[in-house]
Amino acid sequence: MLSAQQLETYITQNLVCDHIKVLGDDGTHFEAVIVSPEFVGKSMVQQHQRVYAALGDRMRAEIHALSMRTLTPEAWQKLNNKN
Repeated sequence: MLSAQQLETYITQNLVCDHIKVLGDDGTHFEAVIVSPEFVGKSMVQQHQRVYAALGDRMRAEIHALSMRTLTPEAWQKLNNKN
């Protein structure tokens, strides 16, 4: 069974992340917030595709569901300045 920490590690091994937080407690369903400079200039679909590419075959084999919020560093900064 996969842990949230393992999933974070898999993503950060293949994607530059300024911030990442993965939650999940059943080993197959996860929620993630991922902030990466690699998302700059990309649509949300392209950002998600980049995360899927970072996970490779794990998306088909180990992970049943991944709900994610992807943000550029600038968007993350704006979000945090509002709070």
